[in-house]
Amino acid sequence: MTEHSKLDVTYWTKRYQSNDTGWDLGLVSPPLKAYIDQLTNKEIRIFIPGAGRAYEAEYLFRKGFTNVHVIDLCVEPLVELKNRCPQFPENQLHVGDFFDFTMEFDLILEQTLFCALDPSLRDNYAKKCAELLSKEGVLVGLLFNRDFESGPPFGGNRDEYLSLFAPYFSLIEMEECSNSFPARAGSELFIHLHK
Repeated sequence: MTEHSKLDVTYWTKRYQSNDTGWDLGLVSPPLKAYIDQLTNKEIRIFIPGAGRAYEAEYLFRKGFTNVHVIDLCVEPLVELKNRCPQFPENQLHVGDFFDFTMEFDLILEQTLFCALDPSLRDNYAKKCAELLSKEGVLVGLLFNRDFESGPPFGGNRDEYLSLFAPYFSLIEMEECSNSFPARAGSELFIHLHK
């Protein structure tokens, strides 16, 4: 049993119940909002793994994107999404393990799942994202470009991420984020990966 095997549904449920959710911005992450705002095809199939309170999903839905699916280990944050956005389709809210999920999507939005996972699961994460994406699918989101004393969150750097995603993605773009939420300024990479 590893030190981080405690990062299960019980661990995260306790974090939500005690409102120990420092990763939660309370709003759509500015870089993801900017990316969403330039999307024109409202029919694309979008997936947000480890969605938490899913502000990005709510934003997408209110902008007319109707095929947005979210998954989280815990039911609590998805109940909060449904309370904020009662019209959000029930069958697009999934409670469970990202690694067990099976559907196909055109776009996966990464916000804070990657940094919450034990680093030993990162290769599995990259592989699973590729499996869930359609032939022309893309993985877009934010990864920390810094280290942490302990986690979660777990940090990393561009070189590490490049080698991690290279076996599964053909075009990899990673840039320092210029429009991060102020508390995360200078510590995020914006990623745009083509399967």
